[in-house]
Amino acid sequence: MKPGVYQFLVGCFAALGSFLFGYDLGVIAEVVASDSFKRLFLQQNANSRSGTVVALFTGGCFTGALGAGFSDRLGRRGTILMACCIFVIGGTIQTAGVTIGMLYAGRFIAGIGVGFLTMIIPIYQSEISHRRIRGRITSLQQLFNALGQIFATWAGYGCFVTWDATGDSRSWRIPLAVQIIPALFLGGLVYLFPESPRWLCDHDRPEQGLKNLAHLHAHDDVKDSYVIAEFNLIQAQIAEEHSQQSKTYLDLFRDWPNLRRTILMMMIQASCQMTGVSAIQYFSPQIFAQIGIPTDTTLLLQAVNAIIAFLGTAVCIAIIDNVGRRPLEIYGAIIMSGTFIVNAILIAVFPATVSNTGAHWGFIIMTWIFNFVFFVTSGPLSWAIPAELFGTAMRTKGVSFGAMTSFAFNTMIGQITPIAISSIGWKFYIIFIVCNLTSALFFWAFLPETKGLNLEDMDELFYNSPTFVPGSHWKPSSHVDSDAAEVKEQEESDVGTVKTDYAGGIPTQQQVERVQLKD
Repeated sequence: MKPGVYQFLVGCFAALGSFLFGYDLGVIAEVVASDSFKRLFLQQNANSRSGTVVALFTGGCFTGALGAGFSDRLGRRGTILMACCIFVIGGTIQTAGVTIGMLYAGRFIAGIGVGFLTMIIPIYQSEISHRRIRGRITSLQQLFNALGQIFATWAGYGCFVTWDATGDSRSWRIPLAVQIIPALFLGGLVYLFPESPRWLCDHDRPEQGLKNLAHLHAHDDVKDSYVIAEFNLIQAQIAEEHSQQSKTYLDLFRDWPNLRRTILMMMIQASCQMTGVSAIQYFSPQIFAQIGIPTDTTLLLQAVNAIIAFLGTAVCIAIIDNVGRRPLEIYGAIIMSGTFIVNAILIAVFPATVSNTGAHWGFIIMTWIFNFVFFVTSGPLSWAIPAELFGTAMRTKGVSFGAMTSFAFNTMIGQITPIAISSIGWKFYIIFIVCNLTSALFFWAFLPETKGLNLEDMDELFYNSPTFVPGSHWKPSSHVDSDAAEVKEQEESDVGTVKTDYAGGIPTQQQVERVQLKD
């Protein structure tokens, strides 16, 4: 098996954790729309309670992402196993819920598990991947998120039309129970897959790190030129990081290069939520009802929407390492803003009291276009880019902080959307229109391109590239593009003699000099 294929398959297995998140995103719209669920849990303060059901899950995700920042000693696989165990407990409590308190507790606990998973999975995927396919592999997080939504929406729709009319609680209990199965599968098999070589090297296990690197990239050949060069690059960066004080969350803000990365990461995650995607995913029946589309039809349309999301993410995986990150973020935000403009107009002109089939289909098609574009652009990139930005020492805490930002905004959207829909209707869309346009402008001005760079190049990128980067594509001083030329030089340094004609990076001259000074 080719190394790239093997890395892709390992990335697919890890992405089962994102399947859990996507499943919950897809299933909750059907759950809160079920008559049985409403009678049991939403007899009073229906809008507020339905918002809380959603918000507690994402609040749990926030807590899990925070805890994941302190899970480094467990390893990437150990963190995944712990997260799966937490999720199974939460999923079981939700499924068996007979009081609103049980449901709230189950949602929050399951959210903690998902928070750990959505933070650690893109880190693991980025650390096992070759730089030329890293974007594709980290985008698997969103592909499996979309796949989870497909399973959830069709399972939810089937249970809804089968049991909801009779008031049977199976209409929502079965969809909630199904999500436990992939968590058991992921947790039970995770130790059959290799630990991150970078994590092993960072925790004083360089021999095993070298073996895993060779296993992932060169059919276990530890003398392969790429493996040796990549290993030396990792060791050089880790040696420099270990010579400094241990890292805390405060280091994300101590100097401009780290603060710049933190701002970018927070903006990427916040802008993803402020596209409006979570409002549509969580409360599609209420949103579609604004223009007169009934609940059963909405759930069917959302099932189709989930397939569109999967196709959009597949397109992203196919193009991300060719097109790059910047263009997808910029143009995606502009197009998504346009779809919200059209839908806001349709709701304002053709409210639920006016029956107009053309307006219905216009609204549906714009929603599908929005969803497709989101899953080509902002959705996958909100996890792929943050996992790239930081060095090994800060990666866990950096991605954790980004995930907390995502879930904080997600929680806010989940809590306010049902209230805003009933209070201000189409005007709620203005928020997403403005946020998408400002995000496009921000990314055009400040987001550097990371396509094709090694993870170990990121420190040099943020220390040496300008803050204002419209239209630029920066490359590290040591970067050698093997597609452009075959370079046969050898670099002599105290971190090893390596050939530069491999498809990867070598330690930068600045890194080598720093290691020599430290020694």
